[in-house]
Amino acid sequence: MELPTQTFRVTRADLVRYAGASGDFNQIHWSDRFATKVGLPGVIAHGMFTMALVGRAVTTWAGAPDAVVDYGVRFTRPVVVPDDDEGTEIVVSAVVREVTETGLTRLDITATCHGDKVLSQARATVRTAA
Repeated sequence: MELPTQTFRVTRADLVRYAGASGDFNQIHWSDRFATKVGLPGVIAHGMFTMALVGRAVTTWAGAPDAVVDYGVRFTRPVVVPDDDEGTEIVVSAVVREVTETGLTRLDITATCHGDKVLSQARATVRTAA
């Protein structure tokens, strides 16, 4: 069973806010000049910010934050965020892989940006409402 797709817009302003909250002011998250100098295509979103957005989708699907039992991902491709008013979009989808007799639902999650997968092995386990 497929769960409803969720889309998150990410702008440079979001990266600034996340940097302030997390303390991660690495230049790859705000300087095109530096990001390209180190071989990136441009400024990229923080990996943990990307993971948090996908976690937000999982929480929405689960119905409550405390229903999320387990959540993990591997980062496969950076999310490049252009310096414009539009930013970029992360599209999150999931399929139910298993529903256990103990009331747990295991999800296989896909997160893409411009059609490219940005996470691999993205999975979550949520407690099913009784």
